Amino acid sequence: MKKIIFALSFFVFFSCSEEEENYDFTDDYISSDYDVNFDSQKIALNQNWEFAEFSKINSGKAIFYKAGENQNCFTVSVNAGHGTSGGNTVKTFSHPDKSPKVTGGTNAKGAVESMAVSDGMTFKCEVSEAQINLRVAVILRKMLLENGFNVLMIRAGDDVQLDNIARTVISNNCADIHIAIHFDGDGKKYDKGCFYCGIPEELKFLQNVKNHCNNSEKLGQCIISGLQENGLLIYENGRTELDLTQTSFSTIPTVDIELGNQCTIPLTKDLEKRANGILAGVQKYFNM
Repeated sequence: MKKIIFALSFFVFFSCSEEEENYDFTDDYISSDYDVNFDSQKIALNQNWEFAEFSKINSGKAIFYKAGENQNCFTVSVNAGHGTSGGNTVKTFSHPDKSPKVTGGTNAKGAVESMAVSDGMTFKCEVSEAQINLRVAVILRKMLLENGFNVLMIRAGDDVQLDNIARTVISNNCADIHIAIHFDGDGKKYDKGCFYCGIPEELKFLQNVKNHCNNSEKLGQCIISGLQENGLLIYENGRTELDLTQTSFSTIPTVDIELGNQCTIPLTKDLEKRANGILAGVQKYFNM
């Protein structure tokens, strides 16, 4: 067991403008503010785990953090979306039965194979989505641990060599719930708000999806409720149906939460509000 420290604090100024909107964004994130001092251990993908054979990028390791005295025995997998170098050049099956995707998204409807890990989008202020996803994850890690949850941190740095299947399979075997953090690259010229990716009815023919779908939907709804209570804008009814690799290979409750889009201004105080909303949703899910 050893302490894992997430380093690299910096203060950078980004200038951002577009025809419809002009603003300056001063990056105020200091990573050391969210360092944690809890027992931890690295976890690799076990090739004997169900669905592990479908993974093609799996040399990296997740980090499991054990909560302290107020531990409640629940483990939350926190998956900062994207952040796998070379992941966009590798393809993995979209579904474990090798059937085609039932909706579009990053990969087209009908795709039998999907990108192992896409690069994600870039915010209008020229910061990568992967970078902001990680910041939310790091903030959430600290909040969860301080509230008694164990945390499985899928990605604790800029690059982890774990594809979406490996991330999901590790979560299936080492956590109670799996939350992937994203911001939507929708091309809109305004911040439309937060939503979660609901499970299409057509995907429920997979037995493992059928087994977790109701609890996955409950988890998504709880997180949307927590975000709303923390003052975040919610897109429409907070749910958009998408066929995700994460969903189709999951055996535990799982959700992809989209915390805004490329027009979101990722100030630290607002990322903290998002992390606190997710925490509130997790507590609701476990009736705490």
